[in-house]
Amino acid sequence: MTRSRPPGEWLEDALGDPGAEGNVFSIAGLLELDRREEFPADACARLDELGLQRFYVPAEHGGGLRSYEDLLQVIRVLSRRDFTVALAHCKTYLGSVAVWVAGTPEQAAALARRVLGGEVVSLALTERDHGSDLLAGAVTATPGAFRHRIDGEKWLINNATRGDLVCVLARTGAPGEARGHSLFLVDKHALPEGTYRCLPKVPTHGVRGADISGIAFTGAEVPAGSMVGEPGGGLEVLLKALQITRTLCGGMSLGMAEHALRLATGFAERHRMFGRPLIELPQTARVLAEAYADLMVAEAVTVLSTRAVHSLTAEQSVISAIVKYYVPTLADQVINRLAKVLGARALLVDGPFQKVQRDHRIVGIFDGNTLVNLNALVNQFAGLARGYRRGLVDREGLDVAADLGRELPPLVPSRLSLLSRGGCSLVQDLPTRTSVDDQADGHVAELRRRADVVHGELARTRPASRDVPPELFELARRYAALYAGAACLRLRAGDGDDEDDQGSRRSRACLARVLGRRDEAVDGLLPVLRERVHDRRPLSALPYRSNSRGAVTHAV
Repeated sequence: MTRSRPPGEWLEDALGDPGAEGNVFSIAGLLELDRREEFPADACARLDELGLQRFYVPAEHGGGLRSYEDLLQVIRVLSRRDFTVALAHCKTYLGSVAVWVAGTPEQAAALARRVLGGEVVSLALTERDHGSDLLAGAVTATPGAFRHRIDGEKWLINNATRGDLVCVLARTGAPGEARGHSLFLVDKHALPEGTYRCLPKVPTHGVRGADISGIAFTGAEVPAGSMVGEPGGGLEVLLKALQITRTLCGGMSLGMAEHALRLATGFAERHRMFGRPLIELPQTARVLAEAYADLMVAEAVTVLSTRAVHSLTAEQSVISAIVKYYVPTLADQVINRLAKVLGARALLVDGPFQKVQRDHRIVGIFDGNTLVNLNALVNQFAGLARGYRRGLVDREGLDVAADLGRELPPLVPSRLSLLSRGGCSLVQDLPTRTSVDDQADGHVAELRRRADVVHGELARTRPASRDVPPELFELARRYAALYAGAACLRLRAGDGDDEDDQGSRRSRACLARVLGRRDEAVDGLLPVLRERVHDRRPLSALPYRSNSRGAVTHAV
């Protein structure tokens, strides 16, 4: 692999022509596997041959993961090509991340060797009767003299059957106790016969070929050294690790939304209605232009937030919750609106657009669903209001996150925190931001006005019980929109080779979409979209990405 090229561009080329017969990454071949609900084993094997697993191991442990921005690109490209493959292969990082965050040097070194060797790691959190309520988990790990005995069943687990190792959250204390759970990295190959069994594959609406199954333990003894982190600290380690993975989930949404937009644009170019191409009808043109602007918004939020993993690490409890709620929700809306461009064809079962539409719905569910992430924001309202009132801004960390040309510092996992004591620098910096051009002044002024109003409401809220009032969830949604607007303002939505006025118009278009305003700058995006789809160029609007022709070869 040539590391001088952006990882996303390298991977796109390595996957080959999606229209080529015999390519394991061909659109037609992967669609056929999806119809048969068959695991994409050949595609995953090809990724192993390419050494993609290096991106799942941090550089300090001998891998190739130097920045999460690189891993984000990998996830985005794979998700754009086929999300079932992305979910199957990239989930090894999810299964490993707890060790990178809280494991001992010996645990990290041993796991790194196995991941680099192509072994698959799964994360087993949820249970059939408890869903997202991890405190209610019934799987137990009973301590002995030198080992723990694990009993119980984990269900709806990705790669539970094909995984070689499973990171298991198990109860080691009293039921419901906050520090009553621990994490264990379980080597399935080392378990005695009869002490575990893999559960049958669960039929799913999307990602039909993925290994969504489960695992049941019966007296499975694991060595004491398999515990990750301190006894009783499993949930804390997990919640910190999920701050990284929830942010990276934005790459999944970006990849699938971009694929859907390409498919819909290509169809609208070819299909004729009333004697002219469908794309020339005002309603279709508006839907496509708005979808492109929304994709740019989602990209700004995701990329800045992923860089912030390194430079605003202590704020990730806020940032990751926003990304995991906002980006999949926005992408779902984009994909559903694009379905209207296809009309009756969107009702077909087995086309590439329909697969994207089915597959993407899972992104808003795993690693904490929409309500879980909104609730995470609600729990930090007081700190966010205080940070805004005091004007607390980590200026250096924010500048690093927003300057795509700056090298990112290494992640320091110990800086991850369950609550952000300083609030959210990006939003709290809004009062100091200036507009990108005179025409955007109205949008920026409106964003600031809304920020003042929202933070006033945050300051007046009181801590909620488990039964959070609906109006607080709505307030969390409005806060997330402020974050999105601030991200668009900081990451100017213009290509590296664009003239300044073009970049300014795109920034204005993104702000307009966040604010729900009509702006002619949005309509002006359509020619750019048509050109990029026609030339098979990336739809990314950020200058750090390569925009060389031929980098994207999706058939539309």
